[in-house]
Amino acid sequence: MSPDAQRAAVLALHWQVNVIKPEGFFGPMLAEPVARSGVVERAARFHARAGVPVFFTRFTIPEGEGGLVRNTGFMHAVGEAQQAFRPDAPGARLIPEVTGTAGTVVDNQKLSGLAGNDLAARLTDQGVDTLFLTGVATNLTVEQTARHATDLGFTVHVVRDCVTAADDAAHTASLANLDLTTAGCLTAEEALVRLHGRS
Repeated sequence: MSPDAQRAAVLALHWQVNVIKPEGFFGPMLAEPVARSGVVERAARFHARAGVPVFFTRFTIPEGEGGLVRNTGFMHAVGEAQQAFRPDAPGARLIPEVTGTAGTVVDNQKLSGLAGNDLAARLTDQGVDTLFLTGVATNLTVEQTARHATDLGFTVHVVRDCVTAADDAAHTASLANLDLTTAGCLTAEEALVRLHGRS
């Protein structure tokens, strides 16, 4: 294991039924492009091979709405459908393809996986300073989390072939933004070389 790997973790963002599967809340928008991209299988392989802690974030809404703030159209929409996002609702579950690599699951009610929870502090307490991001959607939670983590002082790499979006153009534009606003996007193979010196 490289010195970098000893201080690294994977943030696996929104690999849950509501986002990935046709029956989920965002299924009409995301299920088909996710399936077409093959991203689930690539991300599951990367999570299994990374050899560092994997932290899964879930967007959930507990009774009383937790930290949800209805200040965007997105948050208004999920707030109106909050029963589908209860922590024990079928749609809130991680998809079965990734559950074998789920080390730690963290819930929140924000677009950034590091907002509205103590995950950033937990990572820092564990000596983590480098994050590799996977998830859906590239231009939403992935980009928001990557920018947030960078501002918090983490070195951030989005794993470009382990993320996708509803729209190919939005996905490509988001990756271009992230190449500028983070430590740079990497393929899964490039990330594994960075972590272990080999793919």
